[in-house]
Amino acid sequence: MGNFTFEEMNLLCIYNTGSRAGVIESLNEMRGELSAEETELMELTDSTLRKLQAMTDDEFAELELYPDFDE
Repeated sequence: MGNFTFEEMNLLCIYNTGSRAGVIESLNEMRGELSAEETELMELTDSTLRKLQAMTDDEFAELELYPDFDE
């Protein structure tokens, strides 16, 4: 179910709207604002979006989207 990296999970926490569709919409909107120089964030966003689109809403609901302040 997803196998999100630490960085992808942080991105999900930042843009979490409470639903998988909402996060996808928020990430797509943010991605549209990135400059050409922001390649690392664009790649991170793209990989996160691919994983979100491949999962179900039920799988998304099982994710614990709370920032990990211990890392």
